[in-house]
Amino acid sequence: MSMTSAEIRSAFLQFFADRGHEIVPSSSLIPGNDATLLFTNAGMVPFKDVFLGTEQRGYTRATSSQRCVRAGGKHNDLENVGYTARHHTFFEMLGNFSFGDYFKREAIQYAWQFLTETLQLPKEKLWVTVFEEDDEAFDIWAKEIGVPVDRISRIGAKDNFWQMGDTGPCGPCSEIFYDHGEDVWGGPPGTPEEDGDRYIEIWNLVFMQYNRQKDGTLEPLPKPSVDTGMGLERIAAVMQHVHSNYETDTFVALIEQAAKVVGTNDLTAQSLRVIADHIRSCAFLITDGVTPSNEGRGYVLRRIIRRAVRHGHKLGATDAFFYKLVAELVRLMGNAFPELKAAETRIVKALQQEEEQFARTVQRGLALLDEAMQDLKEGDTLAGDVAFKLYDTYGFPYDLTADITRERGVGIDQTGFDAAMAEQRQRAQQASQFGVDYNAQVTAATVTEFKGYTHDIDESEIVEIYVNGESVHEVAAGEEATLVLQRTPFYAESGGQVGDTGFFSKAGVVAFAVSDTRYLGKGIGHIGKANQKLSLADRVEAVVDSERRNAIRRNHSATHLIHAALRNHLGEHVMQKGSLVDEQRLRFDFSHAQAVSVQELTEIEREVNCEILKNWELETAVMPIEKAKAAGAMALFGEKYDDDVRVVRMGTYSMELCGGTHVARTGDIGLFRITSEAGIASGVRRIEAVTGANALAFTQSQHEQLRGIAQLVKSDQTGVVDRIESILEKQKQLERENQELLRKLSANVGAELAANPEIVGGVKIIVAEMTSGDPKGLRDLVDDIKTRLQEAVVLLAMRDEGKVSLIAGVTKGLTSRLKAGELVNVAAAVVGGKGGGRPDMAQAGGTQPEQLDNALAAAKQWLTDILNS
Repeated sequence: MSMTSAEIRSAFLQFFADRGHEIVPSSSLIPGNDATLLFTNAGMVPFKDVFLGTEQRGYTRATSSQRCVRAGGKHNDLENVGYTARHHTFFEMLGNFSFGDYFKREAIQYAWQFLTETLQLPKEKLWVTVFEEDDEAFDIWAKEIGVPVDRISRIGAKDNFWQMGDTGPCGPCSEIFYDHGEDVWGGPPGTPEEDGDRYIEIWNLVFMQYNRQKDGTLEPLPKPSVDTGMGLERIAAVMQHVHSNYETDTFVALIEQAAKVVGTNDLTAQSLRVIADHIRSCAFLITDGVTPSNEGRGYVLRRIIRRAVRHGHKLGATDAFFYKLVAELVRLMGNAFPELKAAETRIVKALQQEEEQFARTVQRGLALLDEAMQDLKEGDTLAGDVAFKLYDTYGFPYDLTADITRERGVGIDQTGFDAAMAEQRQRAQQASQFGVDYNAQVTAATVTEFKGYTHDIDESEIVEIYVNGESVHEVAAGEEATLVLQRTPFYAESGGQVGDTGFFSKAGVVAFAVSDTRYLGKGIGHIGKANQKLSLADRVEAVVDSERRNAIRRNHSATHLIHAALRNHLGEHVMQKGSLVDEQRLRFDFSHAQAVSVQELTEIEREVNCEILKNWELETAVMPIEKAKAAGAMALFGEKYDDDVRVVRMGTYSMELCGGTHVARTGDIGLFRITSEAGIASGVRRIEAVTGANALAFTQSQHEQLRGIAQLVKSDQTGVVDRIESILEKQKQLERENQELLRKLSANVGAELAANPEIVGGVKIIVAEMTSGDPKGLRDLVDDIKTRLQEAVVLLAMRDEGKVSLIAGVTKGLTSRLKAGELVNVAAAVVGGKGGGRPDMAQAGGTQPEQLDNALAAAKQWLTDILNS
């Protein structure tokens, strides 16, 4: 049975509609209910608030075909697109959902029925996984559905336990895999070969069974729910009897059109896959309101467009072409997504403009690259951070940088580039984490009076108490709660400054330990744990942890100084883009197009410390916002201001609108040290720094490290740099000599082996274990021997740290008689492994090096049988 992608989508939605599910149209790629997500990246995202219980809908069962993008933030498949069979920037997720209605049994039954009856997939081709502790799901699959137990794998929490974030709904998963057949390498889920392509996950059933608390405990949900997802592209590949998603009907049509507009006849080119994938994500992102830019979602869209254009140029395109694919995409998907058809003209215009602008960007990048390579000669290496800056800041493709440097005989520091890329991904991931406590979403009725600008201690009455998000009259000893006072000296987290901690006392005894302070509407909530019973109207003494607050004050005041220093040294374009201030450090994000140099950082740090030494008195005043701006006060990024604002002035050096707490004089900051500077997004940089005792500790640590380094390299501290440069130069020379020796050794080994081949059935064969060298060099050695012998069969092996590497080579004239993959697998089976490759070259690994002698003997016997037959 074969079905088009459109037929599968329609059959899926109708199947669940027939079973009482509401067909819900795909939501936008821009999440409307989650500021922590860059894009809608899963079918459940539009239903997140329903699962959390904060939104009610007129149905308890739903089904959808949700458009998704994974090309930024935590979920990013961009770099893999075009080079694997199943990675995409854009995909459709077919899903069915139960909101406190049915649970595991029905979800499993529906999935099995749809796959085996509606799609008529052979039951023996389907494998199943369950969470290792989920006996209930295992029994349903085995006893009720009838899946043989040897086709059900119990998998750990890493792959089979889903959670929305650190807190909130979570639960076990059950995945369904499709077996593509014995001619594809790979093993079932849970086996050492599971990363192969034979067994492919097609459907994931998530059973939302628990609510994870802050302390990690799992509380059963009162209404367990179901969230499932099946990638349309993957199931289409199964139904159309192809192994790669790019061989399915939608992609075949887009690839053919892409080949036509770029002017190539090679329909197998990987670049065509990239273009076909990217037109879908770009067109739908523009449909949903994203425009190419240098920030946020617009930056991701710009990267995808430019990547597609670059691949078109690789295929020979000289003029703008990408926008010409929109009409074909609308033909293929416009009926399922009418909004795509309605936006066609807008999409074409946006893509054409961006492609033309990219042509100008390439010219600018070429000039910057030429400048960076001015002093480099053949054999030198371009710094990895330079290549990354071209790629990240200026949109200049890395592969174009590599092409140009290769032409000039210059390498690229790949390690440095990868490190910079990893740091960017980590920052993006950290910015995309769920961090909401779903058990504390309350709004206080009180408008709390804040007294913390002048007081660290104050008395007040308890006017509201919340336990587990519910308003109560009292809190018992040992209970966690949120208390609201009529007035308080505690600062609630806002403007990048963390909330205060401390305690409440009653009758001279500590009654409540405050671990955090946050706004609950206009009220200020003190989050913590009661040491004794407290009730509404109780009068308590609120005591802020003044040592911690003073550290926070130092860091917060330092952000004002560094803001002014950055503008003085880098330019008036510098604007604050975010901050985080706690008792340990400060983090300051600002607009700037390029990395701040070491010299600039040194001058900025020096200037801030000079202003600290001037010991400016901090003056504060409340005035109308327009008057404050007219006086030159700077507003901070992301802040919402009232008509009257608080202005913080530090002498003649800094004046900003700010509601945070500060030191009395700049001298109270003590010492200021910058610990790092890096880019976090296009046109946005981040400085991290420390003040006071932490700055002193940082300085002392650096000094101790320098002293230790000097001792290691046998130098005094003033000459340590020259000494290290000398050592590194000597190391490079030794590495060059070592590489040359390894090359000569490999050539000698190849010549020696080729000089003494064994003749079996008139064919030269070499089956040998290598006892020296690098396993990575086996492939080159096999190629060398094949070249020397012209017609031969070669199998080389090497043991390395408890593993075995095997490489088999067969010259092309002999591949009709035997295949390299067959040969390597004969040996691999004996050492506990499996491999694969081309008929003329294949490789494998194993985990039983003690069996290597037996493996080589088995391979030699197999060759003897084949060649003598």
